Amino acid sequence: MQQSISFTEGPVARVLYVMSMPMVWGLLATMSFNAVDTYFVSLLGDDALAAMGFTFPVVMIVTSLAIGLGAGVSSVVARSLGAGNGGQAKQLAGDALVLALGLSLVVMLLGLLSMEPLFLLLGAPPALLPQLAEYMTVWYYNTAFILVFMVMSTLLRATGNAKVAGNLMLVAAFFNGLLDPLLIFGWGPIPALGIAGAAWATLLTRGAMLFMCCFWVFGPMGLVSVPSTRWKTMWASWRQTLHIGLPAMATNMIIPFASAVTVALVAVHGADAVAGFGVAMRVEPIALIVFYALSSVVGPFFGQNNNPANYHRQRDVLSVLLRFCLALGLALAVLLALVSETVVGWFSDKASVQAVALAYLYAVPVSYGLYGFVMSVNASFNGLGKPMPAMVISAMRVLVLYLPLALAMQYFFELQGLFIATAMINVIMGVWGYFWLKRTLARQHART
Repeated sequence: MQQSISFTEGPVARVLYVMSMPMVWGLLATMSFNAVDTYFVSLLGDDALAAMGFTFPVVMIVTSLAIGLGAGVSSVVARSLGAGNGGQAKQLAGDALVLALGLSLVVMLLGLLSMEPLFLLLGAPPALLPQLAEYMTVWYYNTAFILVFMVMSTLLRATGNAKVAGNLMLVAAFFNGLLDPLLIFGWGPIPALGIAGAAWATLLTRGAMLFMCCFWVFGPMGLVSVPSTRWKTMWASWRQTLHIGLPAMATNMIIPFASAVTVALVAVHGADAVAGFGVAMRVEPIALIVFYALSSVVGPFFGQNNNPANYHRQRDVLSVLLRFCLALGLALAVLLALVSETVVGWFSDKASVQAVALAYLYAVPVSYGLYGFVMSVNASFNGLGKPMPAMVISAMRVLVLYLPLALAMQYFFELQGLFIATAMINVIMGVWGYFWLKRTLARQHART
């Protein structure tokens, strides 16, 4: 199995930088899918923009499933490579692709069958259901492309080929940006598809991205072997992947669950409030892009260094992560305070929509540093082969702390209180995550 860069050699900060930077550009490009879609859909009117706001939790749930499965693949492959077993890593990767395809088909069918009751549960007005159906009926066919591509992308990162994954994402974003206006508004013989055109653009883009990724993974790099032909062997591979993947899926799905609850709480204030929240939810992932990129390589870093000879590198990286996340979080908070009004104006000129988006973008970014650090903490636990702490952190964040605090803060301070509650929880969980990971590493290292 080809491995371009080893996480076990060289200065810790340098390795993280080299591996993260291609993913910054690649993930920035991928995250721009939603932002670009939202911009062009906003030109269709406020109802279409509100409909996009209601789709956000569903999109994030499917994406979180993919991220969780990818985390499982990344962990088992990285630890196999760290143990010098490249053949096993290839077999695990091949079997994981079969698992991703099967899971994607189940998710697609469930989504198509539950569309109307799900969006009514999220608080969508019946008048928006036709536009939601237009968009999501097409979008759900993306699930195979999302899950299978995520497995391949994490495989590239786990083997030190993050640059290839990043470049593929960058090309795909450019392609999506060209297709969006073409399919939404039409041109020449191409009919105007409206909000469904945004979903078609995403579908075609992700299909092309998966095709290109298959060429590299199965071709020149040879990162995947033929899937197991015996059920017992394949099930054994799946169990290793799902040991990390299932808790990681649960961990990542808790976040969009919180978003879904937030959407329902915001919906009480009307469709314009949901539209404004939807705008903020398109801006936020782009602001957090470096944190996402960093967490995507932290897992493989801990996995490959999970042996006594390299435990000192795990201790070193914890300090590097904390300092970097806090500094970047502060810079992002200042930047968004300066540019949020301009950015929000790109999506809507309606004062009520802008007010909600700005309320979020002024309150929550102050906590981005510790929120980003929690992403790396969760990825670190997964890389160590210990997925439960990451799941507990996320579950505590949403179910035990966020929900009651959000309800109380919204009761007393309305929408502004809801957003302040989000920032408070990010800070609390960042501090808790740091001490938990530090204690885990100290105990593991003391046993050697």
